[in-house]
Amino acid sequence: MRILVVGAGAIGGYFGGRLLQAGRDVTFFVRPRRREQLVSSGLSIRSPMGDADLPSPPTIATEVVHEPFDLILLSCKSYDLDGAIESFAPAVGPRSVILPLLNGMRHLDVLDRRFGPDRVLGGLCIISSALDSDGTIHHLNDLHTLIFGERHHSQIERVAQIAKIFEGARCDARSSSTILHEMWEKWIFIAALAGITCLMRATIGDIVAAGGAGLAMSLLDECAAIATAAGFRPSEPSLERSRAMLTTPGSSLAASMFRDIERGARTEGDHIIGDLLSRGIDHGVVTPVLRIADAHLRAYEERRKGARAKGAE
Repeated sequence: MRILVVGAGAIGGYFGGRLLQAGRDVTFFVRPRRREQLVSSGLSIRSPMGDADLPSPPTIATEVVHEPFDLILLSCKSYDLDGAIESFAPAVGPRSVILPLLNGMRHLDVLDRRFGPDRVLGGLCIISSALDSDGTIHHLNDLHTLIFGERHHSQIERVAQIAKIFEGARCDARSSSTILHEMWEKWIFIAALAGITCLMRATIGDIVAAGGAGLAMSLLDECAAIATAAGFRPSEPSLERSRAMLTTPGSSLAASMFRDIERGARTEGDHIIGDLLSRGIDHGVVTPVLRIADAHLRAYEERRKGARAKGAE
């Protein structure tokens, strides 16, 4: 199976690197600067689960892909999705399937409209990783899970084939027959974590110390109510894990979106918070805390755009 990994950053580079390390036919679809970096220095992973140094991994520059691949692993930021689609579209052939690892659900609608729902699988990953300035991928904990599954009966055989290519790769990859449900469970946790840490501009430990654990629980309950109204009621074990992670005293946990705000970067607020709020409105779910979190992120983005425009004058 020929695999095209769109991007070689903290997520695509990590899982694509693990597949390449296992001897799979992997090509990284990257911008020219990252391609030069990979050609000169290789792909390096530093991980408590085992390092990897992969010299001169196969790459294609984003401007020159002209042939179809069997599997396209997509892990871009949500705000880069439209541009990424235009770039990798020539790699999507009659037998291609796309495995997106973005949070939320809106990207499935976008990909379905462009390529057809039969070509788009469900997927998610659970990992904390970062790309440093020299291109090294740092895996920051012992979680490196990738879950994928069929959204339609016609995809079952292809999912089984993908499961086989992950056998022997140094990551925890598995297929799921309930992938949409698992994606919703991750989404509501990510939305609650991002919403509360961005709103409070603080880690979970600081929020708990300030007496804000109840607010975090209210936000999680609102997100869970939206999932339930959409037909994906989260399981009690999933909710218990989320409650524990959002109320742990002294925890340094914070959403990557909070880190984006701290460095003045663009966020995925519209995709993760805004889209969830919109679905809640469609289902008549009352979500006062989520509304405030969404307004906060939108105000941040407006201020950020204003500052950039002023800097360009």
